[in-house]
Amino acid sequence: MEFSSGGGGAGDGSSGGDGSDPHRRKKRYHRHTAHQIQRLESMFKECPHPDEKTRNHLSRELNLHPRQIKFWFQNRRTQMKAQHERADNCALRAENDKIRCENIAIREALRNVICPSCGGPPVSGDPYFDDQKLRIENAHLKEELDRVSSIAAKYIGRPISQLPPVQPIHVSSLDLSMASFGSHGIPGPSLDLDLLPGSSSSVIPNLAFPPMSISDMDKSLMADIAVNAMDELIKLLQANEPIWMKSSADGREILNLDTYDSIFPRPNSHLKNPNIRIEASRDSGVVIMNGLALVDMFMDANKWVELFPTIVSKARTIEVISSGMLGGRSGTLQLMYGELQVLSALVPTRQFFFLRFCQQIEQGSWAIVDLSSDIPHQGSQFTSSFKVHKLPSGCLIQDMPNGYSKVTWVEHWEIEEKAPIHRLYRELIHSGLAFGAERWLSNLQRICERFACLMVTENSTRDLGGVIPLAEGKRSMMKLAQRMVNNFCASINPANGQQWTTNTGLNDFEVRATLHKSTDPGQPNGVVLSAAATIWLPTSPQNVFNFFRDERTRPQWDVLSNQNPVQEVAHIANGSHPGNCISVLRAFNTSQNNMLILQESCIDSSGALVVYCPVDLPAINVAMSGEDPSYIPLLPSGFTISPDGQPDHLQTRGVGGDGASTSSNPGTCGRSSGSLITVVFQILVSSFPSARMSPESVTTVNNLISNTVHQIKAALNCTTS
Repeated sequence: MEFSSGGGGAGDGSSGGDGSDPHRRKKRYHRHTAHQIQRLESMFKECPHPDEKTRNHLSRELNLHPRQIKFWFQNRRTQMKAQHERADNCALRAENDKIRCENIAIREALRNVICPSCGGPPVSGDPYFDDQKLRIENAHLKEELDRVSSIAAKYIGRPISQLPPVQPIHVSSLDLSMASFGSHGIPGPSLDLDLLPGSSSSVIPNLAFPPMSISDMDKSLMADIAVNAMDELIKLLQANEPIWMKSSADGREILNLDTYDSIFPRPNSHLKNPNIRIEASRDSGVVIMNGLALVDMFMDANKWVELFPTIVSKARTIEVISSGMLGGRSGTLQLMYGELQVLSALVPTRQFFFLRFCQQIEQGSWAIVDLSSDIPHQGSQFTSSFKVHKLPSGCLIQDMPNGYSKVTWVEHWEIEEKAPIHRLYRELIHSGLAFGAERWLSNLQRICERFACLMVTENSTRDLGGVIPLAEGKRSMMKLAQRMVNNFCASINPANGQQWTTNTGLNDFEVRATLHKSTDPGQPNGVVLSAAATIWLPTSPQNVFNFFRDERTRPQWDVLSNQNPVQEVAHIANGSHPGNCISVLRAFNTSQNNMLILQESCIDSSGALVVYCPVDLPAINVAMSGEDPSYIPLLPSGFTISPDGQPDHLQTRGVGGDGASTSSNPGTCGRSSGSLITVVFQILVSSFPSARMSPESVTTVNNLISNTVHQIKAALNCTTS
């Protein structure tokens, strides 16, 4: 490293004596530089991380600027790290060569094996390579099966996995006196007991980003930022007054912004608009899952989407900055991309790049912090009507007995709105509930209850006994329903840049529609029309949820059932709330006697879902018999239900709850509090990929949603929207 010290003036002898001789001046300069390097090397051996006082002392001693001292030590540490890595690589390479030689020697010995019974040569010359050939051939056969199955799904309406098997398998008792059960799937792969495998069967779209080049200096800066964010998060998680204070209006904790700014000062806001809105919330609760499993799900982008399908619409890990210590998650730092959603076409997604850092605080305790990260030349692809910046947010996960965990959650946002929020969702978003800690935690508690039910082999007392006799059948049905819900949530905020088209027509509400091409395995092959409309009703979310999930009231709103009665023929409980369940429904007196309805309903303090999908009888029996349900086509429709953000709903948490939230712009509204209901339909409009949205399709879906909304209002005695 060459230094440009301040000693090039009179102290260097350049103004007199031998200073006129360039050779002597150059020689003296090299002696001076060698002395500097020697002194720095000596200090580096004693203290590789000098503090500011030591750097200033060296600066005066060596006549160098303090920044030169700082950068020299940074570069030297980087060089030492690279040298150690090269030495480790050489050692590993030598060990690898040694193992390879031993492997070759063992294979040579196997070739010369003599059978002890007959004294002849072995049957196979090289079992290792025979096994490899079988594996390769098996992979080729599987690819061929997938290709043929895709063709079969296109031309005969269902994949090959649903054709008759060679050997008989156990069949569930769901006969309904409709048809024989000769059509069952071939034996599929064993059920993966990993709750969230992050496999390709997920509905996560492939997000395309230009390749990024992150320098070592940028990575070092990101690591410093993440450590500081972790310190702030832990203080926010553990603090009480005066940072968090009780609101006199509703008893919820609010963030004291003046105290926060004094404890965590920042030179300026990350966003430029002076009308920045702040959302801050805190909540804690008990989750039915151990801490290590939760940490693993949070640090895997695919599993994170599977864990929060109603909140996280898209996620991707851009780059792993640090992979953690000793193969664990502690110390892992990742640069990620995420899109967060409210389940309505009226609310744009929150798109942002962020750093996620995991650290084990103590035995059985982990903290995970998220912080927005500005990526050059990447923010221009965001199409949202506002900008968001996530301040240090995240959760503290603490192990409890019996596999439970206590989770404390903090969400902290800066929002710069370029356009007004839709009037229906203004109060919900300004109240801090739409993207707050309470929604994250209530969703986490509900989905973890669902996973716990997935692992239980015995039937619940609320399950319909005998219809699904095998535990494998129950798990298969739950996985099928989970894929249906994930597909439904993904349809509300379409991937790949598809835009909603607003069709108002004669309705007193907006109907928004979009087309997308469906080619994924397990989905109908063709062009799908998705349409959605949101209405407000002056009744509580619980009442609306009870109305939708009750099969006795279904003929009052389901225009496709032609007001025919519906019977629940199978029921799987997947949570402590009686409304959290999976149902198989049969509609009487319909033209398609072999068609059933798969439905999942779920509710928590942040809202509710009722999602349903027509499935034919043979496909239902494939799932009930424990087969792999991945190729059963699903095109779900349904309803999302959420509070409207009025003060009455801010107090609907259970007795003894310790939630906390705040908003710098809470807002008020004169109407009575109620529910926001989004009606979503998906229709296969064409089997041709080049199809466009025709006026007939728009009219059909407009009438379908309009009739559904009017019947809902009439059944619930609601005449205003």
